[in-house]
Amino acid sequence: MTSAPPSSPSTVTTDVAESDEAPSTDAAGIAAAETGDLRLFKEIVRALPSAVTVQDERGRFIFINDTAAAQYRLAPSSTDAAGNLPLDRRRSDGAALLAQGQSGTREERIAFGSAARALLTAHKPMDIAGRKLLLSSSLDITEQKVIEDELFRRAYYDELTSLPNRAVIERHVTDLLEDHRPHHFALAFLDVDNFKHINDYYGHSVGDALLVGIAKRLSLELRDTDVLSRISGDEFLLLLDPITSEAEVAEHINFLLQRLKAPFYIDGTEVFASASIGISLYPEHGRSYEALRQNADIAMYRVKSDGKGASAIFNIAMEREALERMAVEQSLRQAILDRRFCCAFQPKVDIRTNEIKGVEALVRLRDDNGVIQAPGTFVDLAVELGLIDELTHLVLAEIMKSIDLINATFGEDASISVNVAAKQAGSPDFMRSFCEALAATECPKRFMVEITEDAFVAKAHFQKQILPMLREIGVGISIDDFGIGYSSLSALADITADEIKIDRSFITDIHKRPRSQGILRAIESLSDALGMTVIAEGLETFEELAYLQAMTRIRYAQGYYYSKPIFLEELRPTIPVFSGGRPGGPGRHLEQARQPLTRATYARR
Repeated sequence: MTSAPPSSPSTVTTDVAESDEAPSTDAAGIAAAETGDLRLFKEIVRALPSAVTVQDERGRFIFINDTAAAQYRLAPSSTDAAGNLPLDRRRSDGAALLAQGQSGTREERIAFGSAARALLTAHKPMDIAGRKLLLSSSLDITEQKVIEDELFRRAYYDELTSLPNRAVIERHVTDLLEDHRPHHFALAFLDVDNFKHINDYYGHSVGDALLVGIAKRLSLELRDTDVLSRISGDEFLLLLDPITSEAEVAEHINFLLQRLKAPFYIDGTEVFASASIGISLYPEHGRSYEALRQNADIAMYRVKSDGKGASAIFNIAMEREALERMAVEQSLRQAILDRRFCCAFQPKVDIRTNEIKGVEALVRLRDDNGVIQAPGTFVDLAVELGLIDELTHLVLAEIMKSIDLINATFGEDASISVNVAAKQAGSPDFMRSFCEALAATECPKRFMVEITEDAFVAKAHFQKQILPMLREIGVGISIDDFGIGYSSLSALADITADEIKIDRSFITDIHKRPRSQGILRAIESLSDALGMTVIAEGLETFEELAYLQAMTRIRYAQGYYYSKPIFLEELRPTIPVFSGGRPGGPGRHLEQARQPLTRATYARR
């Protein structure tokens, strides 16, 4: 009998055994792999550069990775500690977010004492293994927020005063206008008086500090609904909302004006300031931001023209005046383009010998109808509009066109005075171009530049930068209207000039006014000591002349007593023709100069 091979049963057993154990071994491997993968996954999540947290449905933190732990200054995955996160997002917040069941992103802040960090956190509700969990991932955006806040501040706030800028107050007013509920508010336009002089005299650092001080004083009485804005250099806009009456607004604005009159103490210096304020009311004076701002601006300019340091509420008469002013402005611009300017000349006369010392060129404007307008109607406007530089160059060009007539009428040695506005005299760029134009005449030494006293407020600036330009080409310097501006006798000693023109207010009826006589003697003595020539302006009567001749050492005068301003083209037909060229000889006498003129041209002798 043949027996089965002995290996057969064991082989089967082995195969079965192997077959029975294989599933167990695979499951363990899979489980081990899954455990390894989970551990790997946790390590990856724990090491992520973003802060990751997980909260359960009660809002408890059940997972915190390393980045989140570092941000929150906690131990990783410390559930107990995580329940006390120094975060705006607490347990109740997490529970609420889970209840909503919606993903979302929001900004959060972490505060540790005075330090604070900004986070941008994304939340995602999840349902895992029957548990509701809130997965949150955060990025630290502190640096970005700092940059964003700085850009916002620069875009909407004034850097010097930290007040809202023009865009902010315009937005506030526009929002009020779009709110259809009945309400009333006021817009006040404030301009600091004489701010340029303060800057020139004290320096820009003091000027800036003054603006900061003014902003602080104006802000003291603001309500939460009011807005104060700095819209440009020395200009502010104030929104008063709401208001009950015009009287209420006027009372509050006058209170602010009084507050500004108290001195400002800046770097040990006592600085005084005032402001002019124009006010418009809604809805009476406009139904748009631009209309209200413009009408407040118009009212402010009315205050400026009436003497400054006060307030005015807009009315329709001001609008008519503004339209008329705009018409004059347009006419002035067109006149400059058309060169419709001419010059009249008034002599400066030696009151002892009747010789003509020089002439002053006085600009005149021919309007559209050919009527001559005096400079009082347009020169200040030309300065304000920035047209005065071009106008002054036009005057110099007109003088050179008439140089032959000037020589024939007043003499070849007569100096020629040209007026330069204080704003121009303080501008190195303009004075450089003007000196070049004077040098191009080939007779710059004949010219005298007349500048009013306020040009010398910043004496060091004029002495160091402007004066050398004029001296280099031999141009003389004359202080015009001396005695009514900013100068004093002590200040006169610091000013380098060749000539002083005493304002006519001191000369009028000088023989009747002992106090003016005393002032005149003081100016005369000081000018003699400093080697400056004195010119008496506005001489109109024989009595005034007689006093100057008998009681002073003044040699020269200018005024209607000798001559009104003369338009040289009107003299052209009566001037003799000289075959030998220009009439020569220095020191022409007044009688010679007057020979071709009618007696009526001059006042009585």
